[in-house]
Amino acid sequence: MKNNYLNKTFWKSKIVLITGINGFIGGNLAKQLCSYGATIIGITNSGKKNKFLEYEKILNKIKLYKVNIIDKKNIDKLISKHNIQICFHLAAQVDVNVSKVDPYETFETNIKGTYNLLDALSRKKTVKSIVVASSDKAYGEYPISQLPYKEHFDLKPIYPYDVSKAAADMISKSYTTNLFNLPIIITRFANIYGPGQLNFTALIPDCILALLKLKKFTPRSNGKNKRDFLFVRDVCDLYMCLSYNLYKDKNLSGEIFNAGTKQGYSVDNVVKKLCNQTGNQSLYQQIKKEFSNKKTTGEIQHQFMTYEKLKKFFGWFPKYDLDKGLIETYNWYSNFCSKYDYKKFLDRKLKL
Repeated sequence: MKNNYLNKTFWKSKIVLITGINGFIGGNLAKQLCSYGATIIGITNSGKKNKFLEYEKILNKIKLYKVNIIDKKNIDKLISKHNIQICFHLAAQVDVNVSKVDPYETFETNIKGTYNLLDALSRKKTVKSIVVASSDKAYGEYPISQLPYKEHFDLKPIYPYDVSKAAADMISKSYTTNLFNLPIIITRFANIYGPGQLNFTALIPDCILALLKLKKFTPRSNGKNKRDFLFVRDVCDLYMCLSYNLYKDKNLSGEIFNAGTKQGYSVDNVVKKLCNQTGNQSLYQQIKKEFSNKKTTGEIQHQFMTYEKLKKFFGWFPKYDLDKGLIETYNWYSNFCSKYDYKKFLDRKLKL
């Protein structure tokens, strides 16, 4: 595998914009890029200091701006102020449950936010590489016999969150044409988990809190639906790989890359793994009973991804399997929750 993208000489002093830096992935990516000497400019719509960035001691190493991505005037102003070379567009309304009850906010943030940003970047001659974070949900639902998703699959979403990501994809694609010539790669990744995910309604953090005896686990399905899980450190590594290669080769603009582990795990299986790893089989038996009374609505039933195209282009593959990733994740939350009260992060809307 070629690791040219891990060359600190390349990243040192590169001006990098991360939208949604207050989010789980944005925070992890900022931490990694800071260690490589990049100059980080972060956009967030929240006035609160990100506890992950604070906990990891990198808040004072970045330039943080409170700007709502749907505010075109202020996005234009911020972009014009900095000679941005690389951009990671991660800002989004990411909670599927929120999108079910508030689709308007989801469409505004995920669709309008994307074209506001790309329109501003299209006027910056310094921009050499843009990575837009989409989602496996943009594909919509396919029979499990046709999975894992492939990049050539048609997009056929129907639920609000899924539609918002597919629309943002097509907008991004249009900016790569000869009309605008923006250098953009679109990524569609499986469910991402790991240290710093402060959305405690998500499956893995919710289960870990129950294991730490801080709250009761809340099942939202019968546990049979399958998902693919990608560890956040693999994701940050991959974002660096893609942005570096696009910076070096503009012919990659317009490409779409999926990433997952090629394997779907049932929600029941993930909970069982966590409980077994921490020696709490009694909690698993309790949760298993609750699964039987639940029915999932407004969500795709089965999703998992492949990384074949990434391996073909760059030799990239995920380094973490689910067992290894879950252990690291549990240990991080155990330390984090000993310092911070998780209840402070239970906002209905995630501020990224």
